[in-house]
Amino acid sequence: MEFNRARLDIEGTTGILVLNHPEVMNAVSAEMLEGLMDALDAVEDPKNGIRCLVMTGEGRGFCSGANLAAKGDNKGGAPDAGSALETAYHPFLRRLRNLNMPFITAVNGPAAGVGMSFALMGDLILCSKTAYFLQAFRRIGLVPDGGSTWLLPRLVGNARARELSLLAEKLPAEKALEWGLVNRVYDEADLMSEAKKLAGELAEGPTVSLGLIRQLYWESTDNTYEEQLNMERQLQRTAGRTEDFKEGVTAFLQKRPAKFQGK
Repeated sequence: MEFNRARLDIEGTTGILVLNHPEVMNAVSAEMLEGLMDALDAVEDPKNGIRCLVMTGEGRGFCSGANLAAKGDNKGGAPDAGSALETAYHPFLRRLRNLNMPFITAVNGPAAGVGMSFALMGDLILCSKTAYFLQAFRRIGLVPDGGSTWLLPRLVGNARARELSLLAEKLPAEKALEWGLVNRVYDEADLMSEAKKLAGELAEGPTVSLGLIRQLYWESTDNTYEEQLNMERQLQRTAGRTEDFKEGVTAFLQKRPAKFQGK
């Protein structure tokens, strides 16, 4: 499915969302965000049968950040570099956060600026050995955005988060793996096949409970211990009412592989 600066490929029960403006290393524009939002509508449409989503970039880069050459929406007066965050970027990031299915990012090259934020939204973050991350904002006199000042301290700690943002040095994929920022690093030629393999495994699983698991982890960083215990109890009730739970228990007792339906 083709959208504005974005593409959605459906392979079985896996959706592959592609940032599709390789001429500018998939730099994000208002047009691309519009296309990505339309693509997510298709991802979440039950008729398409998607149970796991992979996001990657077309060509040799994942995403080089915001497209600075694109026209802004300032119409006189003092410029507001944050307005597009509120009206376009944040709604997209919230859609990714609230997906009801497992979400993998396959970082096939540079992930800079808000592109780094997009990459870090994955439940599993996979990289090619040629990939790198860059908090590029200081280079143009801006502050980090796209939720990176929330994500980075929780992923790599305050010291490393500050270092990345204040120095704006490239973080190669292997170092990102060492720091615990990403999950796995592959040879460039193997990245997408490995991403699809993992996505297929997740898509065949109990995707209702997998969606609830990702919800628990997103909420856990702001919850107290007691609040998290209560949330686990509530979502366990939801999971326990699914057909997949019944199938999982039956398969366990019958000593056979479970056949989950995502219901």
